[in-house]
Amino acid sequence: MQSTYYIPTRIVFGNHSLSRLSEQKLPGKKALIVISQGKSTRSNGYLDQLEAQLNQAQVPFVVFDKIQANPAKRHVNEGAELANQAGCDFVIGLGGGSVIDSAKAIAIMATNTGDLWDYVNGGSGKGKPMTEKPLPVVAITTTAGTGTEADPWLVITKEETQEKIGLGNDDAFPVLSIVDPTLMVSVPSPFTAYQGFDALFHSTEGYLNKTANTFSDLYSLEAIRLLGKSLAAAVHDGADLQAREDVALANTLAGMVESTSGCISEHSLEHAMSAFHPNLPHGAGLIMISKAYYTYIAEHHVSDQRMIAMAKALGRSDAASAMDFVHALVDLQKACGVDTLKMSEYGIKVEELAKMVENARENMAGLFTVDPMTLSDEDCLSIYQKSFC
Repeated sequence: MQSTYYIPTRIVFGNHSLSRLSEQKLPGKKALIVISQGKSTRSNGYLDQLEAQLNQAQVPFVVFDKIQANPAKRHVNEGAELANQAGCDFVIGLGGGSVIDSAKAIAIMATNTGDLWDYVNGGSGKGKPMTEKPLPVVAITTTAGTGTEADPWLVITKEETQEKIGLGNDDAFPVLSIVDPTLMVSVPSPFTAYQGFDALFHSTEGYLNKTANTFSDLYSLEAIRLLGKSLAAAVHDGADLQAREDVALANTLAGMVESTSGCISEHSLEHAMSAFHPNLPHGAGLIMISKAYYTYIAEHHVSDQRMIAMAKALGRSDAASAMDFVHALVDLQKACGVDTLKMSEYGIKVEELAKMVENARENMAGLFTVDPMTLSDEDCLSIYQKSFC
């Protein structure tokens, strides 16, 4: 085994842990708070809680509230400009993965010149190295999906070219993350499921990845186990704090999987879908293609023992074949009420599928190189077609 373990984020985990923020060493003297353009962060009182903690710590702040569900590059530029104009020396992301990813991107562009796509590898990105360290980031997650509070990655969409691409480096790790399951009880049931399956697929993809190692395997299997145990309970009763805690922990562990292993081509295929259709929740798109995707892996017998181990982690103790993971996955989707999602409900058309294959390959080609199998464009198209309804 050859691997490098580096996760420098201080994580404060547990119910009501946001109330402990003022006790932590904050990384600057003035904060840019990044939140979504929706109402929930304010209406649920989460922004008020954060502002009270900053006031208690005697740290001034300004609020940037334009982030979309699939975050856009133009808002990164706006946020970075505001941070500089207001004299902010660190960034707080309060929200889900889109908000925290945006906070990381804003932190990068507040200190680096040019355009975010100057530093993107893939698509129309120029692949330049960042010359300056980003502003420090504090992540306060209100959802359990991306694990971005424990990894250095971010995903942003360049709307004019329909490119949805990830980037990041060691300097983009949050310096401090607050994971407070009580902030997640307000997430509606469908989105609890979408986000939970995103965390699940970060873990399954990291476990199947060619770069998987002992560290990532430990995090992957425990995250899968926790989600198999508690995701359906959290979906059906958002106030079930034990279930929320299990799912939140699984999500943070999945972020650690991203830091020690990483995603494979399932994520490339979905990013193309939501790049074309930004109204499609990322986790919902992953669910739509997952049965066909993992069936392909099972039928080609490239990771049979790992598929069996994942099936057992999901709760199928008698698993004996790779397809048992697919069956366990579908059972969990049924238990969460998301097994009948349709691409057509989000405006995806059959004639777009070939273009999405091209988009996935051009913009996130690197994930295909760490697959346990070799996917041709025809294979990708077939996965889309089998998933389409």
